[in-house]
Amino acid sequence: AAPSFEEYLKSRGGAPAAAAPAAAAPAAAAPAAPAAPAAAAPAAPAAVPAAVAAAPGAFQYGIYDDQMWDHDSKKVVYGQWDPTAPRTPLNFNPFETFLGNSPDASGIYPGEQRYKDPKRGDVSYAIMMAEKADLEAMKASPKAGDVPGAPGCKN
Repeated sequence: AAPSFEEYLKSRGGAPAAAAPAAAAPAAAAPAAPAAPAAAAPAAPAAVPAAVAAAPGAFQYGIYDDQMWDHDSKKVVYGQWDPTAPRTPLNFNPFETFLGNSPDASGIYPGEQRYKDPKRGDVSYAIMMAEKADLEAMKASPKAGDVPGAPGCKN
């Protein structure tokens, strides 16, 4: 039997909200770090979020769903991506484009069912140049199995 609407809301909203205050407490106790220069690339995420378990029969969103979807987050998802395994919201190449579009934090493209506009990070020319260098390095040494038509690829 399908869960009640109340159970569904608890499964969607209860787990992430409970984890947020616990994660914020250590950061509040730490002394403030000096401000980084504006041209510096963004810092890596402190911890990789865990995938929230979906209710039986519910759609499983990606680990960065409703969180900042910036270059560092995409690099974490890319690091976990297995091109030889079937493409899922937890296994996709975040840098792969489809019809000129980039995927959201669950590997879904604009116009597809369940697409969610991601929370995007800050952008500057210096940040874009650092990201471009990362992408060129990834393209120069692709993952084993990253070929057109692979199960983990959209194209």
